[in-house]
Amino acid sequence: MATEPPRPAGRPEGGRGCCAGGGRGESEEAEAAAQPVPDASPGPAAAGGGRRRALNGCVPLSHQVAGHMYGKDKGGILQHPDGTVLKQLQPPPRGPREQEFYNKVYDSDCCDRILLELREYLPKYFGVWSPPTAPNDTYLKLEDVTRKFNKPCIMDVKIGQKSYDPYASAEKIQQQVSKYPLMEEIGFLVLGMRVYHVSSDSYETQNQHYGRSLTKETVKDGISKFFHSGYCLRKDVVAASIQKVEKILEWFEGQTQLNFYASSLLFVYEGSCQATTVRLSDVTLAEKRRVPKGLLSGGDVLEYNNNIHVINSTENGKIEASVGKGLSKFYALHKKSCSKRHHSQLSLKVEDSEQDNVWKSSTCITQEHLNGNVLPQLEKVFYHMPAEPKESAKVEVRMIDFAHVFPSNTKDEGYIYGLKNLITVLQNILDN
Repeated sequence: MATEPPRPAGRPEGGRGCCAGGGRGESEEAEAAAQPVPDASPGPAAAGGGRRRALNGCVPLSHQVAGHMYGKDKGGILQHPDGTVLKQLQPPPRGPREQEFYNKVYDSDCCDRILLELREYLPKYFGVWSPPTAPNDTYLKLEDVTRKFNKPCIMDVKIGQKSYDPYASAEKIQQQVSKYPLMEEIGFLVLGMRVYHVSSDSYETQNQHYGRSLTKETVKDGISKFFHSGYCLRKDVVAASIQKVEKILEWFEGQTQLNFYASSLLFVYEGSCQATTVRLSDVTLAEKRRVPKGLLSGGDVLEYNNNIHVINSTENGKIEASVGKGLSKFYALHKKSCSKRHHSQLSLKVEDSEQDNVWKSSTCITQEHLNGNVLPQLEKVFYHMPAEPKESAKVEVRMIDFAHVFPSNTKDEGYIYGLKNLITVLQNILDN
């Protein structure tokens, strides 16, 4: 959790949240430029070759995945030295409307149960901020909870059947519909994502064009890309995300005060993970952070690229290996193992402790029966781990972007429709 800065006078405590996507304007050019600003990209005002320096020590938000980008667009998201994020107030009526929304939800005198509960799903709000050198520039000061993540994976998903509000002109409506005609049918649109791949120790980014390219048939695979670490699907993250979206849906089902248009859900999870140890032939799956480089029996060195490290080998053909970033090197391991003991039998056993939802699988593989093909058995283990571990994955799901929120006396059926469809897609990813 980001360190909380001093609370502005008259501003209440708020719910937790993060802001790494927002800043969308009336023209929705906010979806553009989903590529994140590199941590070390020199700009016109670069100081010492480091990140571009903006106002009073603030810098462009490095992990922004959607919205106006500082230095590229008129507005943009900045990071304050105290760890909060600064979202520049949009021109009227959008900016004042969003500020009014935050002020109402976080009013220190608020006693409305619906609004008090809503705080849990929003970024924490610290009022407005203006730089001394530009007092007429106003920024919303919001918490950035991505600071608690080592390798944050971030996805911005616009929710609802309409990305235009009830007061939009015919021209505006046509403009928005033409950008993603399936919005009304699907109920959501991926605006951008940034995914950390353990296998390559690098990030993959997708912008709004990727989201707009998704169809009813491809949207499940398109979103599942966000939950893939480079070597496996993070089902623990998918499960945790479903639970959090369901809580937001529960809030919407119980309120008739507000309708949200062109608003998003921001998903954040921890992309880094510990290495895992697998023993071939009657050993247990256990976590290991670091393991030494080792030798195969007979003195052969296993190919080594931080994906798999041989820890031990014995005369009877048992091999212990640590799988850190992928399964690809099992091919090399298996090939060397089989060449020396063609008729050996490998046993693969995986288990959790009795206290942690016991899940065991023991598979004996005879080389002559499977023609040496042990990889499918290994894949069954790694791709069918329990989806709900004892300790839930580090996941945040927060609502962002409130320039088009209006009073109402009915349920927000468009937003509810989008949430339900998104949950269905996530559930399909988890089940399949």
